[in-house]
Amino acid sequence: MTEAGGRFVVVDVETQKGFHEVDRKKLYLLKVSVACAYDSQTDSYFSFEEKEMLKLEELLKQADLVVGFNVRDFDMEVLAPYFVTPVKSFPVFDMLVEFEKIRGHRISLQSLAQATLNVSKSGSGWDAIKLYADGRINELKKYCLDDVRITKDIYEYGLKKGHLKFISNRDYQTYEVPVDWTNAFREVQEQKKTESAFPTSLF
Repeated sequence: MTEAGGRFVVVDVETQKGFHEVDRKKLYLLKVSVACAYDSQTDSYFSFEEKEMLKLEELLKQADLVVGFNVRDFDMEVLAPYFVTPVKSFPVFDMLVEFEKIRGHRISLQSLAQATLNVSKSGSGWDAIKLYADGRINELKKYCLDDVRITKDIYEYGLKKGHLKFISNRDYQTYEVPVDWTNAFREVQEQKKTESAFPTSLF
């Protein structure tokens, strides 16, 4: 449980392929290599291989909030073909989307991690794709779990402190951004209720 009053699960997905191989409009073709998660209820971390995606789905179904970074338009879309549950029905809280609402531009997880937590990611998405290609699955899981840990720590920092920090790629200065995520659970749940109240098609 958190100060915001619910169970959250942080998720991060690594892919078998990159955008140089797949149309950006067809994210499902990237295919999952591994996915990792953190469950606030048990304070536990998990890693899942491609064949275990239904286990990840069951975990996400139990969450009051699914937290991630660029998770709404990337990770969840990559996961969509593996799940029985439509990914749009999950209560997703995307920190990149929330940041973009405030600042009007996107940011990297690395930039937030360096400025807010004084830590760095252990690699890049390209590194993850190469690890998969080389069959180094344990190293890939470690990389993915590191990203989940960073994402969780940034989320909890913003929740507790009411701000985040990032390093601008324009002037390389550090800036502080106010955030108010204390009502994230309620707002996401209300949004899902509103969306379900309106049919996507009249036929």
